[in-house]
Amino acid sequence: MALIRSWAVGIVVLVVSEYLQMTLVYGPLVGPAGVGSFGAAVALVHLPNLLCVVLATWAAARVHPEPGRQVPVRHLAAACAVPAAAQLLTVSLRWDVMSATGAALWMSTGVLLAGCAVGLLLDRLVWTS
Repeated sequence: MALIRSWAVGIVVLVVSEYLQMTLVYGPLVGPAGVGSFGAAVALVHLPNLLCVVLATWAAARVHPEPGRQVPVRHLAAACAVPAAAQLLTVSLRWDVMSATGAALWMSTGVLLAGCAVGLLLDRLVWTS
């Protein structure tokens, strides 16, 4: 039940933060034509995605209760399963954009790994203080 609660919180935070990103950043600044350069993609797509992944990971890790927190694999699954599942869903639905040889797949995978690491680090820093 503890994993399900963590995943539910992670889903809610990820959906809300991604919705805010799409309506406040991506929609008005990028538009339907997409980004024009690598720098614009990093600034307008990948950095906001990083923030969304960090928030979802951190929120899911924060609600994971104490007995499970002591088992690293279980805590990692509680915190990072939702962003990882979202990444798999995005890749499977947008395979035309996220081909294995394209930079978009590698950038979004880097964002996923960095976001999960930072979210877990924030959880560890807040939990120990």
